[in-house]
Amino acid sequence: MLGIELTPEHPIDRLVELGTAAERAGYDTVFVSSHYNNRSPFAALSRLAAATDEVRIGPGVVNPLERHPVTLAGEVATVAEASDGRAVFGVGPGDPSTLANLGLADDRGLRPVLEAFKVAQRLWDGERVTHDGTFEAEDAGLNFDVPTPIPTYVGGEGPHMCKMAAKHADGLLFNGSHPADLRWAREQVDDGLDDRLDGLGAFDLAAYASVSVADDAAAAREAARPPVAFIAAGAAPPVLDRHGLDHGRADDIGAALSAGDFEAAFDRVSPAMIDAFCIAGTVDTVADRMAAVLDHADSLVVGSPLGPDLDTAIDLAATAHDRAT
Repeated sequence: MLGIELTPEHPIDRLVELGTAAERAGYDTVFVSSHYNNRSPFAALSRLAAATDEVRIGPGVVNPLERHPVTLAGEVATVAEASDGRAVFGVGPGDPSTLANLGLADDRGLRPVLEAFKVAQRLWDGERVTHDGTFEAEDAGLNFDVPTPIPTYVGGEGPHMCKMAAKHADGLLFNGSHPADLRWAREQVDDGLDDRLDGLGAFDLAAYASVSVADDAAAAREAARPPVAFIAAGAAPPVLDRHGLDHGRADDIGAALSAGDFEAAFDRVSPAMIDAFCIAGTVDTVADRMAAVLDHADSLVVGSPLGPDLDTAIDLAATAHDRAT
């Protein structure tokens, strides 16, 4: 898979332009990210379903805390119907910085994610579902036929989430851009694959990598500051330690993001954080780093910021991927 993440911080018309450009450039999957403070991913996906022909589309990633998981299953099923079966389901525990604004940060965890996509799969198969766990459902069902299968990718980077995905899901969207992180993720996935459920197909460990590519390396690195801020703020202590990053600095960035002081958060991003949490630079630099990541990952999703010029970056990132593979 060569995927791309589009963020609905842009107007939906613009997102559709970028999604169709990605399809022309050879990407096979378009994920639309989900945060309460951006536009609705499902509104964007509906438009993308009509504007594209072959590329798979889906949320990447949505969490089961802001929406009831049965409602979420119905929304993903609607994308599958609108796209003639091209839907993919990216689901994860959610971004801690934005969930804190909703009083949901403490509810993040493995069980809500696992239960959400297991129930969704039953609903897509036409079952009526009663569930009593991290959420409740009583004889819930969908009133329309769902084009299946809908591949499920778990978004996460903790060891238990990686192993759970390998055991139960079609793939893992591992939020990582550095070969050391993907090497570690491969170890966790391999442990989970030892217990993989019968009947599931091949598993895809996808590096969900922040990428910023441009002809000007300095401009590419500067454009990386916003997504790196969010990644650093949500990074677990062992991840910060793996890259020798300052915990206090990451905490300061997280506090600024939660307060809506984005300029302060982005200014606190260090060069070392950019090196750890983004593939940034010229096409040649990005291609070399992609190749190193793909020594451990099965596939790659090119994530925000893409680059200082989005239209150019979509093509440059695809070129870099071609060189890397």
